Amino acid sequence: MKTHHIGIIMNGVTGRMGANQHLARSIMAIREQGGVRLSPAETIMPEPLLVGRNEAKLQALSSAHAGLPYTTDLQQALANADYPLYFDAQTTPRRYDAVREAIAAGKHIYCEKPTATTSEEGMELHHMAEKAGIKHGVVQDKLWLPGLLKLKYLIDTGFFGRIFAVRGEFGYWVFTGENQPAQRPSWNYRKDEGGGIILDMFCHWRYVVDNLFGNVTGLSAMGAIHLPDRVDEQGQRYTCDAEDAAYGTFATDEGVICHFNSSWCVRVRRDDLLTLQVDGTHGSAVAGLREVYIQHDSMTPKPVWNPDIPSPIDYYGSWSLTPTNQAYDNAFKAQWELFLRHLVCDEPFKWNLREGAKGVQLAELGYASWDKRAWVDVPAL
Repeated sequence: MKTHHIGIIMNGVTGRMGANQHLARSIMAIREQGGVRLSPAETIMPEPLLVGRNEAKLQALSSAHAGLPYTTDLQQALANADYPLYFDAQTTPRRYDAVREAIAAGKHIYCEKPTATTSEEGMELHHMAEKAGIKHGVVQDKLWLPGLLKLKYLIDTGFFGRIFAVRGEFGYWVFTGENQPAQRPSWNYRKDEGGGIILDMFCHWRYVVDNLFGNVTGLSAMGAIHLPDRVDEQGQRYTCDAEDAAYGTFATDEGVICHFNSSWCVRVRRDDLLTLQVDGTHGSAVAGLREVYIQHDSMTPKPVWNPDIPSPIDYYGSWSLTPTNQAYDNAFKAQWELFLRHLVCDEPFKWNLREGAKGVQLAELGYASWDKRAWVDVPAL
């Protein structure tokens, strides 16, 4: 067996997303399965080096994963030739400088989004990486969710006919920390720490829309701070200055209108924490994280408006659940495997730092639209 050992500097994995989705459910899961199998005689084995600012957290994380190496010295890690790949899952304000350092050190880059706080900085990282001749990728995990993979299949096989509208509903109620502990960290609601749901979620909606419904060409958006006071991890009350809800409408070059509601202040009464309703001339679908319900034109009931009687139509009854005809892996792990194959085998990988900058651009223009109360065009990057 020929094994390609790929050392990965994993910076910021003491945080929730880095520790759970990237380390435990992706890199360690890949290691436990014997690596990324290229052929019966060849595999890729990731070798993580944990990096962070809190040594106690790093030590605990290392102990939980069979004694992985760790360090608090990023410069020392970047100088180590045994680790050619740099991964960043830090909070957003720290990412740009760290990725710049990693590129300057000649490391390949794979990082979380947003890749920067401005599209100018995001594109600067892309240009630096291209000039350095390194390989680079950005996490765009929702494209590998079972629900979105099924939705992509329906699109590719012509189920919808011409798609003209998409409605996305995302979010859930995040407790304030006063009577119950909050299930998201307090920095999410502090602007100077990289908080704000527009910066967080518009990066996701950019790659979802671009990859499924056409390139975003314009938008109208507004945000809100619905809950102005919360209690942080130390039990201290603080004032929220970053938006906890966003309402955006995006137009694409394929003539599709996409509206996304994103909120940490909504109580869920829908199929999942994220649902996408896609309407087309021949049929509609509602996709969640894992399941997709469809209604073909031939099965669409004919409602007649009459609020004076109970509805004679079971509006859920005429939808069908699409089958699960294959096994689906963790979405983060699936993209990690693709990037590792790109790194070793030079297989195509289009989700690069330019795509990451596009997500930052959409968030940036979302804030501009909110500020101006106006429709904003989205120029090509």
